[in-house]
Amino acid sequence: MEILNLSLPATNRFASNYLEQTTEIQPFFHYRFNEPTDDNKRLAELSNRPFPRLEVAEHIESFMKRFPSSEAVIKSIDKLKTNNSVVVIGGQQAGILTGPLYSIHKVISIIKLAEQKELQLGLPVVPVFWIAGEDHDFQEVNHVFVPVNQKVDKWTYPEKIHQKSMVTDIQLNKDICLSWVRNLIENFGETKHTNFLLEFAEVQITRSTTFVDFFANIIMELFKDYGLLIVDSGNKEFRLLQKEFLKKQIVHHDAITYSLLEQQKQIAKKGFSITIEASEENANLFYYDQKMNERILLEYDRESDRFVGKKCSISFSIEELMVLVDKNPANLSNNVVTRPLMQEWLFPTLAFIAGPGEISYWAELKLVFEHFDIKMPPIVPRLNITFLDCSVETYLAELKVNLVDVLSNGTNKQKEQFLEEIKDRDVDQLFSNTKELLLQQYQLIEEKTAQLDRGLLPLLKKNENYLLREIEFMQTKIEDSLKVKHEVWLKKYTRVDSALRPDGFPQERVWNIFYYLNEYGLNFINDIMVAAFTFDGRHKVMKV
Repeated sequence: MEILNLSLPATNRFASNYLEQTTEIQPFFHYRFNEPTDDNKRLAELSNRPFPRLEVAEHIESFMKRFPSSEAVIKSIDKLKTNNSVVVIGGQQAGILTGPLYSIHKVISIIKLAEQKELQLGLPVVPVFWIAGEDHDFQEVNHVFVPVNQKVDKWTYPEKIHQKSMVTDIQLNKDICLSWVRNLIENFGETKHTNFLLEFAEVQITRSTTFVDFFANIIMELFKDYGLLIVDSGNKEFRLLQKEFLKKQIVHHDAITYSLLEQQKQIAKKGFSITIEASEENANLFYYDQKMNERILLEYDRESDRFVGKKCSISFSIEELMVLVDKNPANLSNNVVTRPLMQEWLFPTLAFIAGPGEISYWAELKLVFEHFDIKMPPIVPRLNITFLDCSVETYLAELKVNLVDVLSNGTNKQKEQFLEEIKDRDVDQLFSNTKELLLQQYQLIEEKTAQLDRGLLPLLKKNENYLLREIEFMQTKIEDSLKVKHEVWLKKYTRVDSALRPDGFPQERVWNIFYYLNEYGLNFINDIMVAAFTFDGRHKVMKV
């Protein structure tokens, strides 16, 4: 596949500054993602820190037994067990059918950067994907967007989940899921790949028990040959490895919150928006109530010196939380502040792959890391990829619209300009004159009516507005007739927007990988993976 490298702004101002490595944002990070010498600085730091490599590798080995595997996966596990291994890591929620394309882009980024760094540094570099299974916002992961008549249609998985359960614990109803997925894939339209894709989806559903299983099975079936390893943050066995680190978070909870708030003040002084919602009461931990099957955010109440459940009666002393960690660490889980810390304590991270929003919130954690005498890893922007179909590329040329402009803003401006150009100026003038004459005559009628019977003035105004609406109705009908004559060209604008800027959003935030697998087949992933990517912060347009 041919790749175009384009310079586009990120989806938020802070991330745009980060891509450019401006002086404003550099104080909020320990390393620069585009400075090769920083790799060696990072390796030197990691060499002075202990990591539970063997324990983590053995957990991953056990956890991944139920998912598709390969020689490359086994090799990655063996690499992770060695004393000089490092990882490239990133994560995402377990979206149904993998969610928006950016989840796939993140996996690709993790694998490709790990490959590149291993060649450059001569060390074992392992790609690791962190599934955020402890997340409880089911509404964020239970849907995909589907193109229907060149419009964006939201398809929501029909089963309702009422509790704030961790996604890890949400069971998959295989019959409901299979029926829903079949309808969704068939809605894409039949291609020579459709039956293979339906069979692929059915196999992954059959293998899966939970939503995380379904996500993991798809990801591993697509990427198993590239040595990808996965962990699930909601997995109970994985939480056993986190005991001592959870205790450290609990003891230092006040310092974590203070450091976060201080860092946010520094960022705000530079005029940037704050990403993490925080207050002095933050405990940065969740308690999982197994009876209620609900994940509850804990806050710290200074008066009682206790950790209390937000909007509920649950309460713990520090001592009680420590006992809980020893007995059942699965009852506690991290929030957006402590998850990066936990990840850094468990894995020797050479680089963290981040989306635009993650870049912003990691910047707010620098002082938190420094409190524990460790540094944040190099934050490498994930690959931002847009797939450009050859027919859409042809339309871009025919419409004479700029690709960079379309990726940033869509085609609305150009489409409006085209509609202006095809307007019949004589017809416009006729209708304009007609409305002006009508208003003039009704002004005279209004003056006469006021003399004869002022009570009729409201009715007169209503009658005037009615006639104006009828004139405008006829004008619209003639304009619609013109649009029909130019329907072929207007559909090209719609097709370009639907493919590259659906509903005004980047392609990667709307469409799902299954649409492309249906169009190009299951080998589509392999076709992407053979491409050469550079992690330079530029947007990648892949011609497919």
